[in-house]
Amino acid sequence: MSYETLVYERRDAVALITLNRPDRLNAWTPRMASEQADAIRTANEDDEIGAIVMTGAGRGFCAGADMRDTFRTRLDGTDPAGDSEDSGGMPPGVDWVALARESKPLVAAVNGAAVGIGMTMILPFDVIVASERSKFGMLFIKVGLVPELASTRLLVQRVGLGRAGEMCLTGRLYDGEEAYRIGLADRLTPADELLDTAQELAREIAANPRPQLRMIKLLLTQNAVETDLRLVQQREHELIRECWRSPEHRRAVEAFLAKSS
Repeated sequence: MSYETLVYERRDAVALITLNRPDRLNAWTPRMASEQADAIRTANEDDEIGAIVMTGAGRGFCAGADMRDTFRTRLDGTDPAGDSEDSGGMPPGVDWVALARESKPLVAAVNGAAVGIGMTMILPFDVIVASERSKFGMLFIKVGLVPELASTRLLVQRVGLGRAGEMCLTGRLYDGEEAYRIGLADRLTPADELLDTAQELAREIAANPRPQLRMIKLLLTQNAVETDLRLVQQREHELIRECWRSPEHRRAVEAFLAKSS
């Protein structure tokens, strides 16, 4: 796929995806979603890539859905995503939350406004790194909508029920410092250090065994709200037994023993 709304780069073991509609603060469209999904799949299929960073060009990360190209078009009778009856506006073939949770590790580098779908798209990511200039907002209530992309669960997991309720019911903006304080962002950096910090973190993650990274993500996804601890342990035991037979585990043990002998 040729990209119109983003730039895809490989930087050593890290794939960098940059949303690239800076004149519209990288406002989201179904075309962007298709390109994002394709870029993530491309990184997942590249054996040289261990982790993925997503950021935005210019002053914004993603200023929500494009009012003209999505909402106005839909109100005029044409769904820009085709038949989105089951997808909530995502284009056919894009299950965003499943893609993010099944993907290689994903790091969001939020350089500016991340509001509406610009915020919900990164809630299933593994780490959110925020610039001091970033802004976050669940603005759906302001345009007569409800949140999407499983954000009414994922946001509660990150910040708790009370703060999630306040964010969604008021629709107000939170700056990077407050987002970090309440646990929405996992790291806070000066604006000029954001991308370096995110890429350094992604490289640190990418240095670990690739199959086990995906296994850990699967366990976190399955077990985050699981109340049956026996089932949690069963899932862990199944995968740890698989790890025992893996070449990655064998190499790590042999390297440790060789170093300590």
